[in-house]
Amino acid sequence: MCPACEASHLEEERFCARCGMPLVVAGDAGAAEAPQSEAHARARKVRPEYSRGDLVRVAGGRNQAEAELIHGFLLEEGIPSLVRRSAAFDVPDFLAAGQRDILVPESGSGAARELLVEAELASAAGEAGAGRARPTELRAPHVVRLTAAILGGGLTATLVAWGLSQIAH
Repeated sequence: MCPACEASHLEEERFCARCGMPLVVAGDAGAAEAPQSEAHARARKVRPEYSRGDLVRVAGGRNQAEAELIHGFLLEEGIPSLVRRSAAFDVPDFLAAGQRDILVPESGSGAARELLVEAELASAAGEAGAGRARPTELRAPHVVRLTAAILGGGLTATLVAWGLSQIAH
């Protein structure tokens, strides 16, 4: 019987012929469709339109726990993702330490980046071009600042030494 218009129907029908309401089979039909494993349960969440194309980097985590949080967040929205260690950040003594890359198929990369920016898990500018970025490129501003500080300190020390030598004469 249809829950909306109460019209009778056959058990194999999925929609009401009169009003178009989806029909639910009573009983333990839901138990037959229960996920067979944790992997099967995760696979049922994936939206097919987000699963095509090569894998691209959309975000990064500072450690395994942060990366798994982002991975789970994307999966809940139907976007499949993969967590992998970032290049040049291998810490073999601490398996959970070290940066991780979050990779998604190309068809889901735009939705994933938009979702992560909206949830404030990634910055719009920082992760927008992250598909091809390497960790060394992301740290370039720090290297420039460090170099400028060292040169500035050396210049200051030279000027102090010169001033003291002028006073001594």
